[in-house]
Amino acid sequence: MSAPLLELRGLVRHFAAGRGRAVRAVDGVDLQVARGETLGLVGESGCGKSTVGRLAVRLLRPTAGDVLFDGAPITTLDGEALRRRRADFQIVFQDPYGSLNPRQRVLDIVQEPLEIHGRGGRAERRRAALDMLARVGLGPQHAHRFPHEFSGGQRQRIGIARALSLRPRLLVCDEAVSALDVSIQAQIVNLLADLQRDLGLTYLFIAHDLSVVKHVSDRVAVMYLGRIVETAPADRLFAAPHHPYTQALLSAIPIPRPTGTRRRVALEGDVPSPVDPPSGCRFHTRCPLAEARCRSEAPMPTEIGAGHAVACHLARPGAPPPRIATITTPTTESEGRPP
Repeated sequence: MSAPLLELRGLVRHFAAGRGRAVRAVDGVDLQVARGETLGLVGESGCGKSTVGRLAVRLLRPTAGDVLFDGAPITTLDGEALRRRRADFQIVFQDPYGSLNPRQRVLDIVQEPLEIHGRGGRAERRRAALDMLARVGLGPQHAHRFPHEFSGGQRQRIGIARALSLRPRLLVCDEAVSALDVSIQAQIVNLLADLQRDLGLTYLFIAHDLSVVKHVSDRVAVMYLGRIVETAPADRLFAAPHHPYTQALLSAIPIPRPTGTRRRVALEGDVPSPVDPPSGCRFHTRCPLAEARCRSEAPMPTEIGAGHAVACHLARPGAPPPRIATITTPTTESEGRPP
């Protein structure tokens, strides 16, 4: 098996919270993203997944751990060395308006990375920017407009064009479709798939919408309170999730057709504070299957199948998923509407 394009080893990022305390946003994450694949990273808001994305492209410096790109560490790169390396990995942000300079025209936005990295002359940069705009579905008539003249979906296309103008190998999509209408989400997801095929891209796709993640991902990593709790091929994870938290997440996915009732995993309590996370397994305060050791001993990832790892004391290789009690709830009106 070839070496991964992106590898995160024991990645930690803490933020100062005053009075000597720290927010443990990311607290020991190990991930690998293979060349040409899409790894979906999912979890509740505040679990640290966006921080992982920013650490991966070195918008943030890790508190501890290593980030390797194409086998080479980039954790300690700074200044000119980091700037040169950043041509290989870029990010698309969640907010398609706040991430664009409102004072710049679209052509200038897309060709600015080329200018910063000294790629070609003015005419060559202009041609490259227009070509990338065409790849994302925008024509020359859009090149001299300002961001406020576009819809949310069009602005996200501009953000994608800017991110790809340097022809990176890795693209981190940080909630890149969550701010868009459902129909526009589908267009952007299909665009990303086409670009991946045409340009040989690798994606780290961060999202909280599991239906989108299921559609686009080759593998999925589930994150809870700063740590990865389950990683598996997408089809395997959605068919047989083993971690209790993953089961709860999947049971909450809205269903596209009314059936009268549905089965839900009911979790009690709120997500603990990342300033003072629980000891042992961080999910034990909400887990209906928690045992005594879950409160004191942090579980290590257990390989239970090909490419399927679960950080749970109850996980066993070859064993079926732990059985969690569910409750029957009626489907809502919105779940029953046609997609």
